[in-house]
Amino acid sequence: MWRIFRRRGGVCGQQGDNEGLLVQTKVRQFTYSQLKIMTGKFKHVIGGGGFGSVYCGRLEDRSRVAVKMRSQRSSQGLKHFLAEVNILSKVYHRNLVSLVGYCMDRDCLALVYEYMAQGSLQDRLRGERGIVNVLTWRVRLQIALEVAKGLEYLHAGCKLPIVHRGVTSSNILLDENLEAKLSDFGLAREFAASSEMQSSVTGVAGTIGYLDPEYMFTGVFSDKSDVYSFGVVLLEIITSQRPYTPGEDAPGGHIVRLVSEMLARGGFHDVVDARLQGNYNIESVSKVIDLAMRCTEEASSRRPTMEQVVAQLKESLELEILPGEGSDYLFSEDNYASQNSDFEQTPIIAR
Repeated sequence: MWRIFRRRGGVCGQQGDNEGLLVQTKVRQFTYSQLKIMTGKFKHVIGGGGFGSVYCGRLEDRSRVAVKMRSQRSSQGLKHFLAEVNILSKVYHRNLVSLVGYCMDRDCLALVYEYMAQGSLQDRLRGERGIVNVLTWRVRLQIALEVAKGLEYLHAGCKLPIVHRGVTSSNILLDENLEAKLSDFGLAREFAASSEMQSSVTGVAGTIGYLDPEYMFTGVFSDKSDVYSFGVVLLEIITSQRPYTPGEDAPGGHIVRLVSEMLARGGFHDVVDARLQGNYNIESVSKVIDLAMRCTEEASSRRPTMEQVVAQLKESLELEILPGEGSDYLFSEDNYASQNSDFEQTPIIAR
């Protein structure tokens, strides 16, 4: 049964209009003291973002979790927190990160997720946080397909369709087998029906470089806004470049424009990450580049649906898989060990 409850006077010291409403099923509620024990007094930081720092922790069964604590300096508050808890409590897909629980205790807002041992796609592509292993083209394609399947599920597989609004390479997390899962649902929005998947907002929210141009100019977002953001991620997967760079010592600008200019000059191989050293099927790469450019069309009506994106990525991946190889083979050369050191903690029981 769904359970709805309201906390008087707001949450974590916030009053009045910030009164929180949560809808939940099996999501667990933790106290601040429990989080402190789980994380060894918040000593092992494994990431961070606009909401706050992320810490490694352990549950009572010794399984690892990621604990995202809201920073007092964060511009993201109760609204983002409630959106994430409410939506992740109602959806399940192997390519969406799982919410283990949450904390609403005094001045603490925190989210507890399944642990993703290999960090973010952004770190993997650009060698950040000390990561030096280069993802092969096949692994990159598999990751792209998994993220696309997660978005397809949100747009067309949920009882109420959902637009994510925060698709970035930093919000794509990888488990120990490099299976991709989409995270960060703080900006996500549910719609009453798939035929009504667009809405207007008074202020544009999102990450520079990934924002749908139509959304920026009109304030109207839709499922095609997610398609645009995914197209930018595809270009990152192909090039390993940032979505946007200021023009200082090197040519700057948006990745869509930069790739378009390289293609216009006939520089197909200049587009692809040089670290791949040509180890890819040319037709496969060509199809993905074409798909990425269609996803990032300025007019949303010219962009494909996520269902069409999934179909195209499957075709491209098939060109990379040799006869007799299964999907398990895709990760055989990238079986990296976890980069996070182990540490002892006292197990806790969530209430």
